[in-house]
Amino acid sequence: MIAKGDTFPNFKYKDRQAGGFVTVDFNAEVKGQKVVVFGLPGAFTPTCSTYQLPGFDDLFTKFRDAGIDNIYCHSVNDPFVMNAWFEKHNVQSVRPLPDGNGDLAVQLGMMVRKTNLNFGSRCWRYALILDGSTGEVLDVFPEDGFGDNAESDPFEKSKPEAVLKWVMANLEG
Repeated sequence: MIAKGDTFPNFKYKDRQAGGFVTVDFNAEVKGQKVVVFGLPGAFTPTCSTYQLPGFDDLFTKFRDAGIDNIYCHSVNDPFVMNAWFEKHNVQSVRPLPDGNGDLAVQLGMMVRKTNLNFGSRCWRYALILDGSTGEVLDVFPEDGFGDNAESDPFEKSKPEAVLKWVMANLEG
């Protein structure tokens, strides 16, 4: 699993923009920025839709005031699903990071099987702070209980409020 001090992996992904697919180089996109990346099991799922995605979107201004340039939502979903999910929830500030093949989840060491829920392979719930200037992961907040077919789906360490607290204590002023 990726850890504080590690280098964020190189990641390019396909996104659907302006009616066609484009290849996005995530590392180039965040160059010179401090960003939050948070990962979750899936679009349109209860905790992700009710608390995690809207929570980060609602707190975006506070994150920005504390030194974060952008926030990205990572999920093992294709861009069609991610974009529809963001539209359905009227997300204004958080950016989708679609990982349809699970490549980033694997590189981060966050891929787990959730076959007990009929989800297949998905991303474990986490958040991390990335310094895009250096590629260094400043800190990581994975949820407890990491593993395949976990019986619970914790949501404490990667909550927007918990991550914001870290950002305010470590990046601000």
